[in-house]
Amino acid sequence: MFETPRIETPRLILRPLALSDAAAIQSHFNNWNVIKTLATVVPWPYPGDGAESFIRRELDKIAAGEESYQWALVLRARDGEAIGNINFRPRADGRKGNRGFWLAEPYWNQGLMTEAIAAVNDFAFLALGLDHFHVCNAPSNVGSRPGQAEDRSRIRRLRRASAPQWRIQSGEVEGDARDLVARSREAVTLFANTAARKIAAA
Repeated sequence: MFETPRIETPRLILRPLALSDAAAIQSHFNNWNVIKTLATVVPWPYPGDGAESFIRRELDKIAAGEESYQWALVLRARDGEAIGNINFRPRADGRKGNRGFWLAEPYWNQGLMTEAIAAVNDFAFLALGLDHFHVCNAPSNVGSRPGQAEDRSRIRRLRRASAPQWRIQSGEVEGDARDLVARSREAVTLFANTAARKIAAA
């Protein structure tokens, strides 16, 4: 079984998602401002057992051997309450891309998701040894699409689909692994920052 590692950043702890997170996720995720930014179709109004059902389903997939990493985002300075979620599926092949994330609305515009994504990016390129992965956003979420510098930042548009997708690469072959991740962080940071601007303008 693939285990989701605990990852720490300056302000966050990314820990494996657990059933005990259901109440906090239900509270934060049951918010149209959050749900409308997602590429994944989520029922609205959000069901009363939506978070618990989601967590059970994802944990069952992991237990069955699917390579899926599910993190709850927790503030280091708080009581351990989940304030968001990042998932990473390196073998996924579809319009949802390899990574998804959301953050509770009270924590927007603080750079927290940028910080978390950079850490997951490290995990993907260093721990898993990937040389690229795909990300996507909802077609209505125009502000989260990478800007004109996307190619210089190692983000390449793959194709226009119902959920636009991009390819994030680790960089050229030369250079050590840390340099590759640093270049990849530029791409992920650009993606996250434009997403944050869209959220702020919504």
